[in-house]
Amino acid sequence: MEYTRRDLCTLLPSALLPCALLAEALTASAQTAAPEGASPAVAGLIESGPYSWDSFVAKVSANGASTSRAIFKGKLATGESVEVHETTLAVGGSPHPPHHHLHSEMLLIREGTLEFTVNGKSSTVGPGSVAFAASNDEHGAKNAGDKPTTYFVVAIGPGAV
Repeated sequence: MEYTRRDLCTLLPSALLPCALLAEALTASAQTAAPEGASPAVAGLIESGPYSWDSFVAKVSANGASTSRAIFKGKLATGESVEVHETTLAVGGSPHPPHHHLHSEMLLIREGTLEFTVNGKSSTVGPGSVAFAASNDEHGAKNAGDKPTTYFVVAIGPGAV
């Protein structure tokens, strides 16, 4: 039987689907975090429930400028990838140089003063403020105050997990 290009284009997605589903399942199951006392989750899904501060392990950056605590990462039932962590920056500290990535990020400032730069434009925000970096916008953060600055990062979209 001879196949046309149209036939091959029609068959190709069907041939690749099992590989894509397997890769997604393996990635999701390796990255699921569930709250204390939660029931077993569907592979990769973030579960509803409390996430106790005492269970978050603090990691200090190599240069000592920041401390972060991973809260959770995985997928929502609606399919979006989500990662949440808390960061504290020392005076003058920055978690890393300005960068960009596919997922979007929201920073919720808890305490201190944060200089947030997006595509070369800097703004200073304080407690209760929110900073946002859309997908692929170059962004960076720096403690612009005279005491530690703490904020939560909510990353949503491809690559957030």
